[in-house]
Amino acid sequence: MNMHTEASPQAADCDVAIIGAGPAGAAAAARLSRLGWRVHVIERSHFPRFSIGESLLPQSMAYLEAAGLLETVQAGGYQPKNGAAFTRHARTTTIDFREKSTPGWGTTYQVPRADFDQRLIHAAEAQGATLEFGTTVTAFSADAARPVLQLEDEQGTTRHLSARFVLDASGYGRVLARLEALERDPRAEPRMAIFSHVEDGIEDADYDREKILIGVHPEDAGIWYWLIPFADGHASVGVVGDIDTLAAHGDNPEARWQALLDQEPRFRQLLHQARRVREVNEIRGYAASVTRLHGPGYALLGNAGEFLDPVFSSGVTIALHSAHLAAPLVDRQLRGEEIDWHAAFETPLRAGVDTFRAFVEAWYAGTLQTIVFHEAPPPRFKRWISGVLAGYAWDRDNPFVTASRRRLATLAEVCAQRDEVRS
Repeated sequence: MNMHTEASPQAADCDVAIIGAGPAGAAAAARLSRLGWRVHVIERSHFPRFSIGESLLPQSMAYLEAAGLLETVQAGGYQPKNGAAFTRHARTTTIDFREKSTPGWGTTYQVPRADFDQRLIHAAEAQGATLEFGTTVTAFSADAARPVLQLEDEQGTTRHLSARFVLDASGYGRVLARLEALERDPRAEPRMAIFSHVEDGIEDADYDREKILIGVHPEDAGIWYWLIPFADGHASVGVVGDIDTLAAHGDNPEARWQALLDQEPRFRQLLHQARRVREVNEIRGYAASVTRLHGPGYALLGNAGEFLDPVFSSGVTIALHSAHLAAPLVDRQLRGEEIDWHAAFETPLRAGVDTFRAFVEAWYAGTLQTIVFHEAPPPRFKRWISGVLAGYAWDRDNPFVTASRRRLATLAEVCAQRDEVRS
């Protein structure tokens, strides 16, 4: 490997410091290490570690391939995924990602994140990245030429790590967003996710393990469920809704989770033999936003900057897309080129995030549910929507990317009118 010693002054401990060893951090570390830069990854926890967000989108596959991580994912033996199924009032409909308008991958995987994340970060290590687990970033000094992180290990020992650029891929930890006071109101209704893993015991011949199953509560369309099957017969099972509404269903997370699952007929039927294999967890008020995604000598990747909602499994795709955008820009900057991070990184990244945001808002408003559960939406519209739900939220040739809110509202109105005529 050719190290860029001539472009790496001795005063810097590394060329690139990456906070967080999740998918965004691993992808950025792999790409920059392959380019010859000294990459140091700092991770607070120890791997393997549990993480939620197990259902990938096909667009992610291209980003994994570009980072040199696709082969390690394909060797993982994960559950193949080709689309999404939706159930409401005992009626199920599907969206097949292979029938999308955008060229590219139409299949992906459902992955236990503990194994998936560990595979990715150790593949990045094999490409040259240095990993440091059990270390917390406690302070940060932003600087366009030499940003510095203050680190604390599990014994309480502190030290400083200097770099020439810092990427924050800390996910829900949102390290630099907190230290640099970048957090802002995400302008989203505060919701809660309650989830666990089960040995699913599903024997229903009509159940398709190659699709995530999304259910809608029979009486409250603002409450929805996920069922993400894994290759080993286990599954991730969760429910999402308004915090106060979900909290009223029991005195503790396990009671709430079970009570809500019992209220959805399809989930109750599918999971009647399920056995829980880990504790039930809750995440409250998970939406997050920041005033900016970059600053002097740093940039924020994935959930460290923005997180919307788990309903369309966009989190890992946004994380990988952010790393896909950022890594080449870091490479160019370290070579001496002046980079306009707002134009080259923040603006294009936020464009796709805003597309996902429009779909999330349309889901909770009922607009997208009207489209999804319509008996026969126009085929070309379904292909465009499939493209976005498959992760291709940056495809400017898709009219549901360039004018998401208006087109979703128009299509929902058409579907509603057809339903009225039919009834």
